[in-house]
Amino acid sequence: MSTREPPDAGRLASKKDGLYSGLAEWPILERDLMGHQHLRKARCIRIDSVGHIAPGVLDAIISEVLPVSENAIPLGHWRGEPLVLEVLNHEQPEWTEGRAWMQQPDYLFPLISTALQLATWQRDHRFCGRCGSEAHPHSHEMAMQCVKCKFRAYPRISPCVITLVTYGRELLLARSPRFKPGRFSTLAGFIEAGESAEEALRREVKEEVGVEIGRVHYFKSQSWPFPHSFMLAFYAEALTRDITIDGIEIEAADWFQPESLPALPGPESIAWELIDNFVRSVAVK
Repeated sequence: MSTREPPDAGRLASKKDGLYSGLAEWPILERDLMGHQHLRKARCIRIDSVGHIAPGVLDAIISEVLPVSENAIPLGHWRGEPLVLEVLNHEQPEWTEGRAWMQQPDYLFPLISTALQLATWQRDHRFCGRCGSEAHPHSHEMAMQCVKCKFRAYPRISPCVITLVTYGRELLLARSPRFKPGRFSTLAGFIEAGESAEEALRREVKEEVGVEIGRVHYFKSQSWPFPHSFMLAFYAEALTRDITIDGIEIEAADWFQPESLPALPGPESIAWELIDNFVRSVAVK
């Protein structure tokens, strides 16, 4: 896996630096695909077979105008210009690993997240799930279409709940065996078929740490591209404090005071936002 650092787009634009004073002034991905089927040249984002992203000349990851390949995925328009995604079938180890790009300025997050998720989707849907024939990008929809039976497969999105459980001023944080040593985070899990987000939240918390939940409050959402999670973030008030970890998905969990938190996820994650927002609100009180 590449350890290269991505180019710093922070000097190009960063809401923290005040170069974009309001959300309406940030560049956004206009997801209009009309006319892309006739494109001969366009700017592109290039991703290799394992999720490394090529550095670009515009906003860190966007290339100069290049010829459009047959299997390019149209993304829409960026800064008024058509933009496509090129997914390579081989590895480019000199490019930067996808997760490293998530620390770019906030306005780039939706663009990077979209590109990474669609690259995974194209690699995983090269063949029709109904008849097994080859599939190719649709001309004017975000879909892979079977060349034989015309079945269309749309980008996969996996809804998840991510929850900061609190008890007064205390935060319930846990660690997965997959985490870096010493790191703790909020609880999270996939929503199962037929469940509401609130039902999934209560089930996941009970399964992972054995805590009963009372009131829940929606916070915000985030599209997280590893590989295609749609995170629905909540605050949940605990009715009980006794912790019983499942020993599988969770290897440790504890209650923490805002003044003595363990190592946390990076600020690009919605888990960090949940924790930071709560700690700030407690500090105000």
